[in-house]
Amino acid sequence: MAREIERKFLVTGDGWRTNVVRSRAIAQAYIARGEQASVRVRIVDDAGGRLTVKGRVSGLSRDEFEYDVPLEDARALIGMRSGRLLAKRRYDVIEEGRLWEVDVFEGEFSGLVIAECELEREDEAVTRPAWLGREVTADPRYYNAALAVQGLPSDQ
Repeated sequence: MAREIERKFLVTGDGWRTNVVRSRAIAQAYIARGEQASVRVRIVDDAGGRLTVKGRVSGLSRDEFEYDVPLEDARALIGMRSGRLLAKRRYDVIEEGRLWEVDVFEGEFSGLVIAECELEREDEAVTRPAWLGREVTADPRYYNAALAVQGLPSDQ
């Protein structure tokens, strides 16, 4: 089991694009979502599948369990989804030595861009690049599981 500690922000500019070191296409869906946990299936670059169970958020962190699954199994699980299929392109961006994952959503969510960084500790200082907008770490409307079920928040 791993403990995921992250902060999430809306992205307001495209200054991040000059520091991209990698990108990949992601299709993901939720096959279960409850008070205590959510279960996500993801396909990356149409090459492999990943099943993830995320526990309830406490502060900036939560438990996370991840498992590789065969591509065909991932496709079958996506067919069992509850809610929308999320399609996005994820860019790895290095800014002042820190890795940021910038998700540019597609389809119904086109225009939504969210950046997140993982931390070692909840009290770890984060230097915010100029292209970051409002922090949405504590706003459950911007959790991918919520987007899949509820769609875009009304303030988007």
